Amino acid sequence: MAIAKLDEKKPILEVKNLQKYFPVKSPLGRTKGQVKAVNDVSFELFEGETFGLVGESGCGKSTTGRSILRLIEPTGGKVLFNNQDILGISSNQLRKIRSEMQMVFQDPNNSLNPKKRIGQILEETLLIHNIGTKQERTDIVLDILKKVGLNEDRYYHYPHEFSGGQRQRIGLARALIVNPKIIICDESVSALDVSVQSQILNLLKKLQAEYKVTYLFIAHDISVVRHISDRVGVMYLGKMVEEGPTEQLISAPKHPYTKALLSSVPIAKPGMKKERIILEGEIPSPLNPPLGCNFHTRCPYAEEICRTKVPERTEVSPRHFTACHLVNEL
Repeated sequence: MAIAKLDEKKPILEVKNLQKYFPVKSPLGRTKGQVKAVNDVSFELFEGETFGLVGESGCGKSTTGRSILRLIEPTGGKVLFNNQDILGISSNQLRKIRSEMQMVFQDPNNSLNPKKRIGQILEETLLIHNIGTKQERTDIVLDILKKVGLNEDRYYHYPHEFSGGQRQRIGLARALIVNPKIIICDESVSALDVSVQSQILNLLKKLQAEYKVTYLFIAHDISVVRHISDRVGVMYLGKMVEEGPTEQLISAPKHPYTKALLSSVPIAKPGMKKERIILEGEIPSPLNPPLGCNFHTRCPYAEEICRTKVPERTEVSPRHFTACHLVNEL
């Protein structure tokens, strides 16, 4: 999606200073600290685009997705869906919005009821949102099965009779069946074989064009995110460190952490080499994150200002943002 087109549109979803802290209890039940899983994350999502959220395991990207949908309650911040802050509404109001914001989970096996047939699982979604008569719900389910590449006779099968890739198609069908405006894909291809990953990614693109749906695509593999995303946000230790149009961010990364992530992606061309950036040291604990820039303990370029002052989010080019004190020097 071109930058000029984004500038002409209003975001369908705005995440502002989102926070999710988990209390740490002592054996006596006293709170002795907080795990800052998501710490002041902001970004926008535009209608019809795919925004990729990438980072190492434990960086807070999945918690961000679940907090947006209030599957877990955020500690602070705002989530504006069509200019309405969904963090401040009642459970009844939230239920109405849930049909417009759906999620595809990482583990399709655990997200499907093993005691129910696939037809029952999908019809239950329609029943919860009071959509159609019994016959209409059956017809809708049969149609959505075909849309995700499954035969109609799969309606009568149980989850254990499907492969991992097929179960993920069912998870996608369950999200799409209520015609949502936004789908959050939480590591939805990470547990699949590479060939199956490609099939699901291509299916996501096809269904996006057909349903005009917007994706927040969460993954730890930046090469997968590159394949499907219009824009990418990079998270580290609960914070967004860089965000920008995909090809611009991939070809000209500004943050040292983004550069390290990209250097770890294998090159398919024989004989071609690139510099590998090795990050030394362990990822700091979100229970006690470093002062200043969160990344300074592992950054090969860190200076004194990085250890004492939190970097501000800076626009380095149109819609390309980074949080790094040394962005001009690097």
